[in-house]
Amino acid sequence: MSSLTSPQNASASQLKDPSQGFVQAAPAQQGRPSYHHGDLRQALLVAAKQLIAEAGIENLSLRRLAERAGVSRTAPYHHFSDKNDLLCAIAAEGFRRRHQMATLGFDDPAKTMLEKFEDYVLGYIQFAVDSPEEYELMFGRSIWKQQNSTRELRDVAYPCFQHQVDMVRGWQACGLIAGDNPLRTSQVIWGALHGMAKLLIDGIYTDSAQIEEMSRCAIKLFVNNSAYPIDK
Repeated sequence: MSSLTSPQNASASQLKDPSQGFVQAAPAQQGRPSYHHGDLRQALLVAAKQLIAEAGIENLSLRRLAERAGVSRTAPYHHFSDKNDLLCAIAAEGFRRRHQMATLGFDDPAKTMLEKFEDYVLGYIQFAVDSPEEYELMFGRSIWKQQNSTRELRDVAYPCFQHQVDMVRGWQACGLIAGDNPLRTSQVIWGALHGMAKLLIDGIYTDSAQIEEMSRCAIKLFVNNSAYPIDK
């Protein structure tokens, strides 16, 4: 049943239908998206990533974000206190997705430990290439070097790295990867993968078709081949 609204309480965006005696909402302005309650935050994050891809982080502002999303200039402030809060939210979303991907791969009982490591390496590089705006914020200086991380970001970023340490501990325990220091080994592996990812998303390496070949090479370098021979 349609809810009734008195003419006295109608907003400027509503029109009175004198023949029916109640107020109907005017159609949304053409060319602007219509949002359901609760999904504006996500829509703003999507629009922010688009703006960063087009003009860079330095040219992003909440005012431009509102214009892109087709909402009032004050609407973004209901979800983000300032630009840094917005950037941290984008990074946090990236960490959630990456952590979920890594967890699903490592917890798959149908895969061997070698296959799990292969999936981890390939997945890391592909994530960076597919989501460069998120990746730059997740691991770039815009947030971390300035010590501007929010609690929301730290609460998802630290467990994501801890999961990487835990995976390496498992790979070392079964002899897949050499060494007895999961933390330092995780940092070395992460550093290698991060370097490869940056070369790809910064355009130094321009052929993304070589991602798998590069990843396979990295895998061979880290895996204890005497215990786990790799023939591919």
